[in-house]
Amino acid sequence: MGNVFNTLSTYLQYDFVQYALIVGVLISLCASILGVTLVLKRFSFIGDGLSHVAFGAMAIATVVSIIFENLEMTGAAKFLRENTMVITMPMTVICAILILGSSRFSKIRGDAAVAMISVSALAIGYLLMNIFPSSSNVTGDVCSTLFGSALILTLSKLEVVVCIVASIVVVCLFIFFYNKIFSVTFDGDFARATGTRADTYNLIIAVIIAIIVVLAMNLVGSLLISALVVFPALSAMRVFKSFKSVTICAAVISVICSLMGMLVSIVVGTPAGSTIVAADITAFLLFSLIGKVTGRAA
Repeated sequence: MGNVFNTLSTYLQYDFVQYALIVGVLISLCASILGVTLVLKRFSFIGDGLSHVAFGAMAIATVVSIIFENLEMTGAAKFLRENTMVITMPMTVICAILILGSSRFSKIRGDAAVAMISVSALAIGYLLMNIFPSSSNVTGDVCSTLFGSALILTLSKLEVVVCIVASIVVVCLFIFFYNKIFSVTFDGDFARATGTRADTYNLIIAVIIAIIVVLAMNLVGSLLISALVVFPALSAMRVFKSFKSVTICAAVISVICSLMGMLVSIVVGTPAGSTIVAADITAFLLFSLIGKVTGRAA
């Protein structure tokens, strides 16, 4: 046990580990509070779908940086390589709006829209990464992007600042529009009938989720993002029933699992993203057991 604490204290002295813990906790917090809404609206899979969109957008950003480099625009190429969010964020937000905000007026709705957009983006992204490789190890780049790998340990100070600002904005928006989000979550048609601009708030939810997804790619990778959205919400629902209590519990569970997962990954040497998801799975099983014992499980 003493060796474990010594290892943790040694690693916690490094800036990149501190950055990773800060970003991991903030992303998990944001993903969990919106996760409750997505689960209740039956859009649980949107996190996974938008993560594929972000993967494709990141591949496009890489291609654009290569084009800039070939045109001897080295400054622009370097900036884009180090700040892929410039392209990834807007494209992901647009696709989120198409899926959540406009699905009500489209002939392709719900899970079909998510599947179509996500698979298309994933395929195009992988195709572009093979046609325009940014390094000699394309397979490693793809694996790192999909599963997170060590991306969370390579964050720059600017990326940490962006994550902190974005997280504060997400939490403030959720608190400020809490009553409206609650209304459109349970019955969008009734909310419209009572004068609430449900479509506007659906767009706000879509934009927030897109921001969270792009930020979370560095934490758990594209394929594991939906776990941050779904598992804490489902775990909290095993024990609590009100919207507020489920949201608060989900946030606490997500932050603890993220923190524990990252600390374990540091000590044991396992991938951070996969370890965090394993912690979320453990929490879900634990809360399911508590729900059955107390008789609160659905």
